Amino acid sequence: MVTTITDGVKVSVETIYQPEYSNPGNDHFMFAYRVKIENMGDYAVQLLARHWYIFDSNGAKREVEGEGVVGQQPMIEPGQSHEYVSGCNLKTDMGSMKGEYQMMRLMDNSIFNVKIPEFYLITPYRMN
Repeated sequence: MVTTITDGVKVSVETIYQPEYSNPGNDHFMFAYRVKIENMGDYAVQLLARHWYIFDSNGAKREVEGEGVVGQQPMIEPGQSHEYVSGCNLKTDMGSMKGEYQMMRLMDNSIFNVKIPEFYLITPYRMN
C-alpha cells in the first residue's frame, strides 16, 4: 500500500491482480485498486473530479479524467473517510498509475488538488 497526504487529505492505494479477468496471451492484464481517502483536516471536503496517468511497461501512456469516482462525488467530514474499488487494464504485465483529485473545501468552496501517489500494477509472477 502507498500513501500520501496533501492539504490534510490522506490517500492510500492498494492493488490486486485479477487473473480471472486477464488474458495474457492477448496482452490483456486486469488489475483492481482500492483507494481510501481520509479527511485529516478541520473542514468537510468534497471530491469533484479525478485525473489519472496510466503507464504500461512498454512505454504507452494514457490519461483519464472525469467527474467524481465510480459515479460518486463524496463529501468527507473531518475524521471520516471514503473508500472505493475500481479497475484498470494494461497491455503489459506491469505498469503504474498516479494522478490527482480535485477537491473543494465546503466551508468556503475553495478548490484544491490532492495528489494520488504513484502505485504499481504488477502480476504476481513478476515479483519472483
